[in-house]
Amino acid sequence: MKPETPAHVAPEDAAARRAVAPVICYPVEGLPAPDLAPYHAARDGWEQVAEVLVPAREARCFDVPAGHFFRITSVEGPQVGDLNLWNAHDLHERFYSGKTRALHGTHLSAGDRMWSNLPYLREMALITADTLDWYGFDGFGGGVHDVIGTRCDPYTHNLLSGGQYHHCCHSNLTRALAARTGLSLHEAELHVHDVLNVFMCTGFTRESGQYFMKASPVRPGDFIEFFAGMDLLGALSACPGGDCSTVHSSDQAACFPLLVQVFKPQRAVPGWQVSRANGYDRSHGL
Repeated sequence: MKPETPAHVAPEDAAARRAVAPVICYPVEGLPAPDLAPYHAARDGWEQVAEVLVPAREARCFDVPAGHFFRITSVEGPQVGDLNLWNAHDLHERFYSGKTRALHGTHLSAGDRMWSNLPYLREMALITADTLDWYGFDGFGGGVHDVIGTRCDPYTHNLLSGGQYHHCCHSNLTRALAARTGLSLHEAELHVHDVLNVFMCTGFTRESGQYFMKASPVRPGDFIEFFAGMDLLGALSACPGGDCSTVHSSDQAACFPLLVQVFKPQRAVPGWQVSRANGYDRSHGL
């Protein structure tokens, strides 16, 4: 815990140092801004080609071909989900929440992209619709669909509470990936990564800078929609925290399933191409 009183006296110019204006680390003006209209038009006549119902407190994998859409929808009751994405042909390429956060901010919505890890750093998916985009940021600084939390996991649970809890999102995703790929649990676990916390309402406290969660505003029928920039393997865990209003990893929270639907458009989005790997030559100055 951080001490309530600093160990050092503030210098005379403390106020001036604090008053220095911030600078955006990664200005994104150089990125082509996505025009969502062609993506929305591509929905006309689309065909649902797959559907996966993710049970409460469990995870399931799903496949999305490049150029297809997928939706995650709340059904039955308010529920948050932890989303992993991989290149369907190479599990070493996966969603990079840290760089996505640095580029787009702490919470994602329509028009934001999900980027893959280094050395690929390319668009994996584009968020094309979000029925919770009205929420914005509340008076506590909370927003929806965060890329700041990692995922609930049995190691942190053991560290803070002791015991062996297996239905946290990390373990759920591990079991789902192992079942989908035939990898052992230990092999699959190495590919599970930091997530997009779908529908989760989170932020940082101003007083201590601690990560907080609060009751998700999601209701049955709400969805977040994505367009696949490459062939994707996805995994979604219906978090054992339910709507995360009280507890994070628990058998006591009310939990509900989440629905994943995959849609094939009748025609390709005009001008769209499969994402290319990053153009850096990887010489690293040598």
